[in-house]
Amino acid sequence: MKIDRKSRRGKAYCKFLYASLVLSLLTLTGVWIWELWNRVPSDIRVRAGKEQGMQFSVPATATIYRDKDQAILNVNLNRKLTFYGEEEGNYTMQVQLFGFIPFKEAALSVIQDIRLTPAGTPIGIYVHTQGVLVIDTGEFKNHKGKNTAPAQGVLKSGDYILAVNETNLEDKEQLMEMIADCEGEPLLLKVKREEEILTVKILPEQDQQGEYKLGIWVRDNAQGIGTMTFVDENGYFGALGHGINDMDTASLMELEDGGLYKTDIISVNKGTPGNPGELSGIIAYSEKNKLGEILQNSYRGIYGKVEKENLDLKEGSLPLGLKQEIEEGPARILCTLSNTPAYYDVEIVAVNKENSQINRGLELKVTDELLLETTGGIIQGMSGSPIIQNGKLIGAVTHVMVNDPTRGYGIFIEEMLGNN
Repeated sequence: MKIDRKSRRGKAYCKFLYASLVLSLLTLTGVWIWELWNRVPSDIRVRAGKEQGMQFSVPATATIYRDKDQAILNVNLNRKLTFYGEEEGNYTMQVQLFGFIPFKEAALSVIQDIRLTPAGTPIGIYVHTQGVLVIDTGEFKNHKGKNTAPAQGVLKSGDYILAVNETNLEDKEQLMEMIADCEGEPLLLKVKREEEILTVKILPEQDQQGEYKLGIWVRDNAQGIGTMTFVDENGYFGALGHGINDMDTASLMELEDGGLYKTDIISVNKGTPGNPGELSGIIAYSEKNKLGEILQNSYRGIYGKVEKENLDLKEGSLPLGLKQEIEEGPARILCTLSNTPAYYDVEIVAVNKENSQINRGLELKVTDELLLETTGGIIQGMSGSPIIQNGKLIGAVTHVMVNDPTRGYGIFIEEMLGNN
């Protein structure tokens, strides 16, 4: 019996081509659907009392609900739309691909039509944590010369110790004193772990010097330099465009209180590929140099109250530029490299309306020759620098691309004004 090997190879080749074709079609379909998904932001905002034109260019329809059971409008997302909301309010938009396939749910918000003053002012930041932050646990030699780790398995990196034996903690010095004075008795610690409040018991041990310890590294404050993004007519400010994270745990710091202080920029460390630069300044942490209070630390930035007359504001108030109004192309950032805020040219190279990382909705490239010569692009300390396009405040600088300091990211201004 003869075996037609050519025929078998031909059939196998046809199967391979068929499988490759199917895989390519599935890949292209997935890419297409992903692109459509990104064209409709999960959060859409329009100004109260003003018409807002939008173009989604998606083969879908959408039903807008005032609540889950009250549909108020049906729209075609493949056509240019004009939204108008008389009053502030929140709505839900259910999107159906091709008019019948459930596709996506988006939040539609009618927001107050406000104006904000871009700042670009350098700020010295001091924050005090809510409780004492546990950075890590570790071993030490006890009075018998043996390795011991009383906190291991009880406390975790990122925990906040709020109280000891029902006494609220003010700072890490108080914690150390209470451990030292425990006389070998167990301690009851009130701990915040993410969103959970726990009570744990832990027995301190004596080290080789006879001092009681838990074997933990802790922190209760943080300092640094950043840039104020905006201030409103009542003196409330937003800054940084991202939260203050602990340098060791990388977690968002739980804020008890904090202050803003005057900062003088004294030098610029130019950024190079792989080595982010930074603004260096002198911060005088004294009451006479205090600009205001930090009231909130969130993933979208820090917020609080400031005395406007103490700020060097270059610009008057500007309207907000919402996501759908931002264009790829020229824009400016406002920041301070020496004495006063100044404008520098950048280019918006991408507008990611649907981005899981809210601090990276805008992608920008520095084009200003003076800024490139002075800083190399975006450097540490410029976080929070307001971004202006077409006479509107559209966002704030948040991050630099480490391997290319001429490029970086920004947050949409509407995200900074969202639920913090």
